[in-house]
Amino acid sequence: VQLQASGGGLVQPGGSLRLSCATSKSIFSINALGWYRQAPGKQRDLVATVTSGGTTNYAASVRGRFTISIDNAENTMYLQMNSLTPEDTAGYYCYARVGVLGYWGQGTLVTVSS
Repeated sequence: VQLQASGGGLVQPGGSLRLSCATSKSIFSINALGWYRQAPGKQRDLVATVTSGGTTNYAASVRGRFTISIDNAENTMYLQMNSLTPEDTAGYYCYARVGVLGYWGQGTLVTVSS
C-alpha cells in the first residue's frame, strides 16, 4: 500500500488546515487508517485513527478540535484540524494497516505560528 500525504503548511494560531492521505489500495480492503505526528526531538504519537467500519479514536490533546474521516470513493483519508495551537506543530504521517502489516506515508509538515 502506498500512501501520499498532503495539505500541510503554515497557519496562524486558531486557524484550520485539512490534511489528505491518498491510498493506492481500496479503503474497503484496509483494516484501519490513522494519522500520527512527530515534533522535532520527540517521538511519533498517535493523533487519530479510523477503522474500515468507521470507528474513530482520538488523542486527548486533539479531541474536539480534529476530525478524521475517509472517502471510500476517492480512497482518501482526511484530517480536519481546527483551533490549531503552536503545540500542534509537527510532521504529520498517515498510516494504514492491512491485516498484520503496517504502512507509512511520507510526512507533511504543519507549522502553527504567528
